[in-house]
Amino acid sequence: MTSYGSGTHEDRAEGFDVAALLRRAIEMLENAKSMPLSASVIVPREDMRGILEACIENLPMEIRQANWMLRERTEFLAKMEREGDEILRAARERAERMVQRSELVREAQRTAQRTVDDAQGESRRLHHEAEEYVDQKLAAFEIVLERTWRTVQGGRDKLRGNPIVTLDDNNRPSEESSAAIYDQERR
Repeated sequence: MTSYGSGTHEDRAEGFDVAALLRRAIEMLENAKSMPLSASVIVPREDMRGILEACIENLPMEIRQANWMLRERTEFLAKMEREGDEILRAARERAERMVQRSELVREAQRTAQRTVDDAQGESRRLHHEAEEYVDQKLAAFEIVLERTWRTVQGGRDKLRGNPIVTLDDNNRPSEESSAAIYDQERR
């Protein structure tokens, strides 16, 4: 069996991301020796603890990345708003310079309004794209966190000798999980 360390400082210094650490935990479970006449396996507690602690220590980096994306979004939206204000200011100045004859004034007003409408439309489009981008990134991060939680929970359940309970779409134990629990209680 391969040794994975016991969560020492060297493990943390390697800079594994959470997914890599969880893959290590899964590999450790898959390669663990089976207990005779049982589906349970023997996993060195300190090795598993080290990996799980490293996972916990690495989670804040991903959270910082999510916070960074939110700050970037806010700064991006502020920049787009400043650019929109600048476009509006430029359009107003241009309209004022064009005040001459009545036809030129009407044309200037139409052009200024088109410029303002275009700027507002572009600003709305960029705002919408920025929000969609951040929402996609946060959704992907949510999926990673949920998988991490499920993997850790499954590992803990295996360590306790409990059957893994899977949830259906309504967050209730699935029929297979309920049957496994019932079978275990009858033993």
